[in-house]
Amino acid sequence: MSEYDDLKLRVVRMFDEWQRETLDLHELFEAGDSNDPGVRTAVLHSVEDLVADGLLEERGNDFYALTAEGRRLSLPNPGGSES
Repeated sequence: MSEYDDLKLRVVRMFDEWQRETLDLHELFEAGDSNDPGVRTAVLHSVEDLVADGLLEERGNDFYALTAEGRRLSLPNPGGSES
């Protein structure tokens, strides 16, 4: 998995880690674990891609929520079976 894909996965998994239905963009910047402008831009692009891919939905005022597909991706083993 590329570093960029890894960042997308970290964004998706933040919802479970923070146990929240919605997160705002500033909270999602934490996925980058840096205040570096380049890293923050990468997080922003990851969020935009996740919205375009149907894994996140915009809720207005820079808030985002996982879609059903996004919740499946956030599972520890998204390709495996759930037992």
